[in-house]
Amino acid sequence: MSLGTLITVAPTGAEHAKADVPQLPVTLEELVATAQSCEQVGAAMIHVHIRGEDAKPSLDLGRLKATVEALREQTSLVVQLSTGGSVHDPEENRLRVLEAMPDSASCTMGTVNFGDDVFMNRWEFIVSLHKGMQERGIVPEYEIFDIGQLASLKRLLDQHGLPAGGHVHVDLVMGVPGGMPGDAATLVAAVSALPDAATFSATGIGRTSLPVMFTALGAGGHLRVGMEDTISYSRGVPVRDNTQLVARAAGLSKIAQRPALTPDEARKLLGVHI
Repeated sequence: MSLGTLITVAPTGAEHAKADVPQLPVTLEELVATAQSCEQVGAAMIHVHIRGEDAKPSLDLGRLKATVEALREQTSLVVQLSTGGSVHDPEENRLRVLEAMPDSASCTMGTVNFGDDVFMNRWEFIVSLHKGMQERGIVPEYEIFDIGQLASLKRLLDQHGLPAGGHVHVDLVMGVPGGMPGDAATLVAAVSALPDAATFSATGIGRTSLPVMFTALGAGGHLRVGMEDTISYSRGVPVRDNTQLVARAAGLSKIAQRPALTPDEARKLLGVHI
């Protein structure tokens, strides 16, 4: 069990519209300001989706590079880019994300029904992501939407070797309609199926955010929170901003006697080297 808690903030995502959620950070200036305030209250890593001028999800490489540069210049956070984009983005655009050279990037370990859509992740694409990160020294975070995807992760590691940095870290994304439920029993089952020596973070979508958070802390795991994953702070109460969610996670981590890791401590945990 880790003596501290890695808190990742996922501030934007690709699902919510700015018109529906005005407090959602979508411009570079909003994203940097969010990152700075979240770092102050306990975040050590930021999981980044970007938006275009129209506030819609984008994988524009120039914007991605500018985002990585700005976050590195103005924060100490570990910068992780999403290679998921939106469920409609083609594979070549998702692979091109690695050219922005973040510290870390997501690697989703299988196809999953995503609400009314399908989030496609073919085996060949997963391998290409894994190898692309190995070649560039980018540390992956393996996103797991269903327990069977952990078997795919073990297959990936057996066939293609350890990731850049040498350490396996996964994020259990729980509560997505079509994926594994966000409850204690499922989280415990997933943890028992992790590769040897792997660490994990857990993400609870929507109303599953608190059950997942409490269980992950008790199981020695780490936390991902943010408005990508929930826009409700409690029943009937909208989230004010991402900082509010990070502060709650940091407070619970402190109560669990596993206080929030600093960005430098997070780099050591994950094997991130710049």
